[in-house]
Amino acid sequence: MFNQIGGGGSNPNKDVEVTSPPEDTVASMEFSPPSVPQTFLVAGSWDCRARCWEVEASGKTVPKAAQSMDGPILDVAWHDDGSKVFMASADKTVKCWDLAANQTLQVAVHDAPIKTCHWIKAPNYTCLMTASWDKTLKFWDTRSAMPIMTMNLNEKCYCADVDYPMAVVGTADRGICLYTLEGKPAEFKRVESPLKYQHRCIAIFRDKKTKQPTGFALGSVEGRVAIQYVNPTNPKDNFTFKCHRSAGTTGGYQDIYAVNDIAFHPTHGTLATVGSDGSFSFWDKDARTKLKSSEIIDQPLTKCAFNHNGQIFAYAVGYDWSKGYEHHNPNKKSFLFLRPCYDDLKPRST
Repeated sequence: MFNQIGGGGSNPNKDVEVTSPPEDTVASMEFSPPSVPQTFLVAGSWDCRARCWEVEASGKTVPKAAQSMDGPILDVAWHDDGSKVFMASADKTVKCWDLAANQTLQVAVHDAPIKTCHWIKAPNYTCLMTASWDKTLKFWDTRSAMPIMTMNLNEKCYCADVDYPMAVVGTADRGICLYTLEGKPAEFKRVESPLKYQHRCIAIFRDKKTKQPTGFALGSVEGRVAIQYVNPTNPKDNFTFKCHRSAGTTGGYQDIYAVNDIAFHPTHGTLATVGSDGSFSFWDKDARTKLKSSEIIDQPLTKCAFNHNGQIFAYAVGYDWSKGYEHHNPNKKSFLFLRPCYDDLKPRST
């Protein structure tokens, strides 16, 4: 399916490089939904642009269109019919990008940068959910200038995920808010993060048998992931594991890196993590084992995503400011890579 290509410091895993990548670090990316016959990838970047590529069966990527906003694009979300993409920006607005017309329209606004946006398709309604550094969560009928509903968060939103009928928002000060989306969105409960340090990413997972959203994985700046069930049958079901750390040095010290993103495989239910150490890893949370580790890339990995049938794994390479301004090298380009991944993420038979 894919033609693997040569390696090098930026591509030691010999993955397929996406053509015409963003000019700055990728802050968000998402593959097109199953309603679209082709495969498209959209990425939002700190260069204030969102770009769309078509991914052909060979792995070749064709740039299709791009749109700009007045601030870095911190999140992107597809409409379920695949005709539009929502872009959330540090300019405090969300725009709806009509891909066929290549036009944008503002559909949401907050009092501070908007960190996340998610399209919700429920049996009796559809809406856009936005969460911001203004400490609010808003739900929008995109035809109206006013939100349908506004909910207060304890703190700034750092990360969020939606898998109907569940939504989860991670905030500053290690807060986590859970929501049920059935009938209409409502707060379900607030919990404190099981991780000691600032969390950076969150992803909902489904129950293997019922296929219903049942919990979430949370990644922190301290090279650790927590697996949390909303209603654990056994307290031991919830656990944390270490990742994105160096093997340790002579003095027994370890370099610890942030977990920048987590994605669950749509069919196997296994997961991928990417980190500031420049690697991705694939994990089986049920067997509590690592399935695969990548070679180390010479820059952090900031985002990752699976396409809807779990055949393709995409990851973004670029500086994440984890080491501050003095380590920023403007000569280092940002990259997006694709790799066939279906077999690598299969749970191993016990």
